[in-house]
Amino acid sequence: MSLPPAEAAVRPALHRRPLFWVALLYFSEGLPLGLFYDLFPVHMRQTGVSPADIGLLSLLGLAWTVKFLWAPVVEAWRGHQRWMAGANLGMAGVLTTLAMAPEALAAGQTWPWVLLAAFTVLSATNDIATDGYTIEALSKDQYGMANGVRIGFYRVGMLAAGGTLVAASWLGTREAPNWSAAYLLAAVVMVCNAGAILMAPALPWRPRQASGAAGREWQALRQQPIWLVALGLFVAGLLWPVLGPVAKALQWQAVLEVSGTWWFKGMVPVAFMMGGAGLMVAAARLPGARHMAEGPVFGAWVELLARPGMLAVLAFILLFKLGDAAMGFMVKPFWVDAGFTPAQIGLVSVNVGLGLSIAGGLVGGWYVDRAGIFKGLWVLGLAQALSNLGYALAAWYVEPTAAGMQVSIHYQAAVYAASGLESFTGGLGTGAFLAFLMGITSKARATTEYAILSSIFAFSRAVAGWAGGLGVQEMGYAAFFFLTFWLSFPAYLLLPAVRRMLGEPSAR
Repeated sequence: MSLPPAEAAVRPALHRRPLFWVALLYFSEGLPLGLFYDLFPVHMRQTGVSPADIGLLSLLGLAWTVKFLWAPVVEAWRGHQRWMAGANLGMAGVLTTLAMAPEALAAGQTWPWVLLAAFTVLSATNDIATDGYTIEALSKDQYGMANGVRIGFYRVGMLAAGGTLVAASWLGTREAPNWSAAYLLAAVVMVCNAGAILMAPALPWRPRQASGAAGREWQALRQQPIWLVALGLFVAGLLWPVLGPVAKALQWQAVLEVSGTWWFKGMVPVAFMMGGAGLMVAAARLPGARHMAEGPVFGAWVELLARPGMLAVLAFILLFKLGDAAMGFMVKPFWVDAGFTPAQIGLVSVNVGLGLSIAGGLVGGWYVDRAGIFKGLWVLGLAQALSNLGYALAAWYVEPTAAGMQVSIHYQAAVYAASGLESFTGGLGTGAFLAFLMGITSKARATTEYAILSSIFAFSRAVAGWAGGLGVQEMGYAAFFFLTFWLSFPAYLLLPAVRRMLGEPSAR
């Protein structure tokens, strides 16, 4: 059905609509993460790499956690489209090189690991530029729906990475998949992404930073070393989870003896992060902080932390999705222990769940655009928490089924219903939460500030996953899932600070 001439004349072409570029950019952002978690480990395992060595991939993933360290460079040099396109071309180059010698990953050589490390740094750089571009290009009243599209196409990008595994099987054999073809296919997609990104609309003009800002910042830093101490504590907290795997690889017995304790894995890194943030808040209110505020590195920290109530907002970021993240890591083990086959898990929990989470993100974005970010946070956050009760009921009702036996149809219905509810409401909560992060980010320093905030969120997700394993081990699935429902509510005590932050002129 064609549009009336008048309506067709005012509706912009598809490539001129902001949501089109949001979809493309976040597909481009989701694809590398999917390759990292799907293609690389499967290829390595099938070529004989040990599980312990594959586990070291997680160390390379730290690039996504500490990406705020080089976000100021991306922000200062501007040209976000060029950063994104360059990162995609760089990742395509890594994949092409691996395609030339796919057997090198199993040969114990060093250079493939260097390439994988470069891949994660390039992917994190692509994330920095993509997030900064999106925040600057959109108005605040577009954040809700944009985040719905963002969630959906990010997951589509991750799903497309799984398609490279299918291509490896189709173009090879069951015993010898064609890994070169899989890597080349992913490289071609990234080259196409790079070409398309260069055609994205330019960002609104913004004056460049005054010359000499970096030098003045360094002079101020020498007079106020508290900033380096604070940043060191903050980064130490973010990197703390890697200490256990490093100690295991290097056989540090003293560290290994305490690495499994709750205080080592949970309390220490959180204390480092909050201690570093607290020191920065204190430093941001010192008389000399105004000199730091102009700098390219610490300027974003000063701008963020000098706002009233920022420590409470940082705590909110850590806590808002705590219950959802703690349960999320234990959902797949619950399915396995309940007797479900990999095919059943893949069909319902992954494929159907993907569609429902995309739908949840779109509905959540629509609601946030109409009700506002603050109301969207607490209403959709409540819906997100209620889904944990669904899994708690399913875990209480479903009895374990012996391997090889068919799971009762009644048990299947209970678990499928819980899975569908969790996927949909998880999308609702994520859409509201991402809109909140974008809403408190200043457009003047969007690239660096969003990288800082998203790193804090990524840290909380990692700690919650570790706590989930301990919780299930000590309490069982039903009791732990019920507990995660209550873990969602401490964040609600911080909503007054969130409301004030969303009302700050600098956050608009």
